[in-house]
Amino acid sequence: MKIRIMTIEDYDQVYHLWKTIHGFGIRSIDDSREGVERFLKRNPTTSVVAEEDGKIVGCILCGHDGRRGCFYHVCVEEAYRKHGIGRQMVAASMRALQAEGINKVSLIAFTKNDIGNAFWNRIGWTKREDLNYYDFTLNEENITVFIE
Repeated sequence: MKIRIMTIEDYDQVYHLWKTIHGFGIRSIDDSREGVERFLKRNPTTSVVAEEDGKIVGCILCGHDGRRGCFYHVCVEEAYRKHGIGRQMVAASMRALQAEGINKVSLIAFTKNDIGNAFWNRIGWTKREDLNYYDFTLNEENITVFIE
């Protein structure tokens, strides 16, 4: 298993992986090839993939704003779970953030994502109860489709 920096050349395999993840939300604009390419250009060293024999089996989109890092679309193909791949990817992205002077990282997990929430709790992440999360949609055409 190889954990390496994600490039836009990985997009087709990564997008295919996303479409297999139950409960995953894929946005029409942000998660398009152009959207992911824009993200990777802004954050060239922090997103990672897990690859085995040329096949991508895991992915983290990770970026930062100069102050705080954020994980997006953290996933491991179901057949490869429970082997430490998620932990290795998290560690690799966190090391990349630290190398860029970032001292804190956050993520959002849907409350219905039992597998994801169990993973984050198991590896020591803190669920925040002291804040509210808000967002505002700037582009109504950026539609989220949830994978059933």
